[in-house]
Amino acid sequence: MGEKAFICATCGKASTTKRDLQRHNRIHTGEKPFVCELCGKAFAWQSNLRTHQRIHRGEQSFVCETCGKAFTTRGGLQRHDRIHTGEKPFVCETCGKAFNSQSHLREHEMLHTGEKPFVCATCGKAFVWRYDLSAHQRLHTGEKPFVCETCGKAFTWQSSLQKHERIHTGEKPFVCETCGKDFTRQSDLHKHKRIHTNDKPFVCVTCGKAFTHLNALGRHERVHTGEKPFVCATCGKAFAWQAGLNSHKRVHTGEKPFVCATCGKTFAWQTGLHKHKRVHTSEKPFV
Repeated sequence: MGEKAFICATCGKASTTKRDLQRHNRIHTGEKPFVCELCGKAFAWQSNLRTHQRIHRGEQSFVCETCGKAFTTRGGLQRHDRIHTGEKPFVCETCGKAFNSQSHLREHEMLHTGEKPFVCATCGKAFVWRYDLSAHQRLHTGEKPFVCETCGKAFTWQSSLQKHERIHTGEKPFVCETCGKDFTRQSDLHKHKRIHTNDKPFVCVTCGKAFTHLNALGRHERVHTGEKPFVCATCGKAFAWQAGLNSHKRVHTGEKPFVCATCGKTFAWQTGLHKHKRVHTSEKPFV
């Protein structure tokens, strides 16, 4: 009695009855003979079908004693209980990090193995997590499921929507510890901090001059390249910097935004105002 006479030809596992061996073989064959009549989902074992059918009946027999949340399966309740107990029984053998579910451990282990099982069918880019693949695929489909309730603008990612919503709420959660200035985006705070640290990570490869911000380096490089991307639509004159174009446009518009506080005379450029002020101060800097 109890002799295990039925051996699996694929993996060598022994079963006590022929029926048990037949059930086991479905692991290798992928056979799923038990089909849900309501949704068509198929299962390898009848017990799994019975558990699944509770979803359609709305039956939730397993209730959390702490918060009252109900589950269809005992396993679902056991996984949920770990939220309350803080138990993390699944430990990574490589780094020792612990997790409350085996699926989370499996996902984490891919960081060590480099495995990326979720591959984009359009461009071939691979991902560790299915969620990241789903988010990436929106780049190809153009789908923007996250919509601002205030203005209706749509976004590809939820994080982009959250950042956008701060425009409407005025929320600035990122605060400089040195001066107290607050920012809508963390990236803006990082850039601002360089004012205090004098960090200048962006260096011109031509002359070695360093800059706090990448866009400042980009503007500077035009000194060396001679690039003039800002072109006057009226006369075609080109400028290396936007500020130069804006100043030039006053030649055509006649705009004079710089006003003398003493006599009210106006000027197109700030240099003209500075020179004029000497009339009132009697300053003679070139004597």
